[in-house]
Amino acid sequence: MKNMTTIMKKEFARFFRDRRMVFTTVLMPGLLIYMIYSFMGAGMAREFMTDEAYVARAYVQDMPEELEPLFAKVSARWTLVSASEAEAVKAQIQNKEADVLMVFPQKFAERVEAYDVLSGETAPNVQIYYNSTESESVKLRGLLVDILNDYESSMANRFDVNAGDEGYDLASEKDVAGQIFAMILPMLLMSFMFSGCVAVAPEAIAGEKERGTIATLLVTPMKRSALAMGKILSLSCIALLSGLSSFLGTMSALPKMLGGAENGLNTAVYGMGDYVMLLGVILTTVLVMVSVISVISAFAKSIKEASTAVSPFMILVMVVSLIPMFGGDGERSMGWFLIPVYNSVLCIHGIFSFSCSPAQVGVTVGMNLLCAGFLSWMLTRLFNNEKVMFSK
Repeated sequence: MKNMTTIMKKEFARFFRDRRMVFTTVLMPGLLIYMIYSFMGAGMAREFMTDEAYVARAYVQDMPEELEPLFAKVSARWTLVSASEAEAVKAQIQNKEADVLMVFPQKFAERVEAYDVLSGETAPNVQIYYNSTESESVKLRGLLVDILNDYESSMANRFDVNAGDEGYDLASEKDVAGQIFAMILPMLLMSFMFSGCVAVAPEAIAGEKERGTIATLLVTPMKRSALAMGKILSLSCIALLSGLSSFLGTMSALPKMLGGAENGLNTAVYGMGDYVMLLGVILTTVLVMVSVISVISAFAKSIKEASTAVSPFMILVMVVSLIPMFGGDGERSMGWFLIPVYNSVLCIHGIFSFSCSPAQVGVTVGMNLLCAGFLSWMLTRLFNNEKVMFSK
């Protein structure tokens, strides 16, 4: 028992004296989970929030006079339309230019009064068309359904609301896929890329120092800049393969996991241009990540120390990847695309939500290449510094 207690004291002392290990093992997991889940909660809540000052654009066909007072209380700009205009309004709802179309059966009051619940015949049906990818449309549709359900209860359930299999949700397959993929994939993709980078970069830099083989490389007749670029490019290729493998697996499984074509979730909505832009962003983002981790690893004395030092960068990447979720899809100035890592997240989110322009991708790719080039120059300077390379 005495020997066991001695060993326990020794291990506890070794652990708690290492502040970095205490932070990464005890404090960081809880902090990371709290921050990520807090941002995700705020983002998901924002997806279903509406602007209080927004005035919904509602259209109605054959509105019964006795129901007009009920819907007059709804904060919306009501427009009466004819049957011939209804299809044009549906197209506007699909294009997010209108919010709701409510269609009443002709002679609604008479048909409701004459309907017998026990007859087995089809009840008069009120149709409400909306777009599930627009929060204002969803909110207004829910409000209208509640009003009609209350009125239906007072009429002994003599009519239905959105009965049958007709598609009342006018959101296109492209909009549904874009909304879901843009919410989920930026964080997943950044996580995959970072995991691939952190798996290989510390080993290639700090691992060489720890084993003492970095000295052999440094005395060979080559430029230190060639050594730095060789390290970064080779590590980027390996990390990219790891990230792409995870990404392809996710893209293949995600539609099936979320209901696939039944829920309008289909990766075929993205064209070759979207994938080319995405590939350019991924390639340059991996270069930046590998460069940052390589510079951090150059200061470390061991792989363990390098992995610990990289942890704050991991938290930064995770938090930044969640920002578009609650930052909205509004127009962003080109200046935001000059910020490394954040510009990549904005582009990935924009590509999947069909809101990113080639110019924004071009600025992001160019800025990432400049950043990677600067970090490669820093790594070259570190390779020339004997105090850093041979520190004990």
